[in-house]
Amino acid sequence: MIQMLRSFGMPTTAALAVALACTGRQQSPSAKPAPASTPPPAAAAPVQRPSSLDWLAIDSANKTVTLTLETTARPNARSALINGYRNGEARIVVPVGWTVKWSWHNADTASSHSLVVMVQREKLPLEGGRPAFSNAVTRMVTEGLPPGQTDQSTFIADEAGWYWLMCGVPGHALAGEWIELRVDPEAKAPSVKVKSVNSEQ
Repeated sequence: MIQMLRSFGMPTTAALAVALACTGRQQSPSAKPAPASTPPPAAAAPVQRPSSLDWLAIDSANKTVTLTLETTARPNARSALINGYRNGEARIVVPVGWTVKWSWHNADTASSHSLVVMVQREKLPLEGGRPAFSNAVTRMVTEGLPPGQTDQSTFIADEAGWYWLMCGVPGHALAGEWIELRVDPEAKAPSVKVKSVNSEQ
């Protein structure tokens, strides 16, 4: 290009300046391209946890409590959540002899889940089994109900003790998909108690 410009009678330095201008920019051999800026990672959405008022409907006259329960999942989480909690972070307390009704919804869009009340022992079981109270279990306890399914159940909490309210699908409870149920002889009314919440969901 410089030779062509000189053929028009242009001095060498002028031809060199024009040639550099035509390239669009001057760049020294040691110049390095600026690193591409990476956007900061998006903050994880906070876990939505219903208040205990949304969990319980209490009928003291008939000694009945109705639980509204929902299983949800977050991307890359170690387990699904029951009403926003896992690994026993929440405890439902029911007085001995009360009737418990639950309305449960599988709001996880990808996996099947279930719900069963089992007696707490030394170790969580691999999968759901015989419920601690007659009828304290959803349908298809080990297979789980598909996304979007619901189930209702009614049972009498007639024996004091500590129980797992857990998913019965194999491996789900071991991964953390459980909360506690306490049937308490000293309790005067049902309640929900929240323990220390693990920030890593």
